[in-house]
Amino acid sequence: MTALAEVTTPHSRLLRCSLCVEESRAYWGHVDPADPRTSAARAFLESWFGVKSEPWTDELLANMRVRFDAFPAALRVLAGWRGMSPDVRRLVCHFHVQLTDPLYRAFTGDFLPGRRDALRAEVYRQGVLQWTAEHGLARWAMKTQLQFTTRLLSCASAAGLVRGRREPREAVVPRVPDLALEYILYTLRGLRFDGTLIANPYLASLGLVGGYLADRLRALGSVTFRQIGDVHGFDWRYADLEAWAAATLTSPPVAPLPVDRTDRTDRTDLPEVHA
Repeated sequence: MTALAEVTTPHSRLLRCSLCVEESRAYWGHVDPADPRTSAARAFLESWFGVKSEPWTDELLANMRVRFDAFPAALRVLAGWRGMSPDVRRLVCHFHVQLTDPLYRAFTGDFLPGRRDALRAEVYRQGVLQWTAEHGLARWAMKTQLQFTTRLLSCASAAGLVRGRREPREAVVPRVPDLALEYILYTLRGLRFDGTLIANPYLASLGLVGGYLADRLRALGSVTFRQIGDVHGFDWRYADLEAWAAATLTSPPVAPLPVDRTDRTDRTDLPEVHA
């Protein structure tokens, strides 16, 4: 079986569908994760996305399939996740756009963190346009580059990574609830992606790096994180994303689950380190 992986081929799909947080919420609430394509055939007649034209509904569905159907376990979790807070919802949508759009992933996971690390975290449209010209598809005309620049900024703003509507905008770190962080970690655990569980564009886009990330990881109840120098290790309390969701998204869990030690990162013989 081919392992699920992040998308690595650049495309322009973001021009047709932005972060779409509320549309994603509607999709999770209506779709049958056991047969998403068949159930989605009713989307227009049942007004899943409100008063939308049939062509726009079809466009939304095409993007929802790429962002969510491609990760079946995640879709099952999202379809059953009731009471998701707005902060978590927008970060889940941001994460899935990152997974499926390498340009958005690079922009939010490399370019914006670079601006935040600068003396002044200013983001200028011209700088984003230059970045788009350098990293986008070679066949893109200037008009497409301008449109993609606008879309990158609007999506990053909707995700809480950019503040302001006038020049200069500001690159900022969003609030990241534990549930959002745990969802990202348990999803990444089952995927092939560039980087490691503690150094990747997904967490970097949220300002989760270095010592701050280590502190956040040690505070989670769903993983045990150890680090000595550059060597780190994870113990996972739950076997996979769906087991995490079954125990965490219901209140209270029936009983604590034993630590799953079958998947350790980098080393399995690290001594315990106390925060």
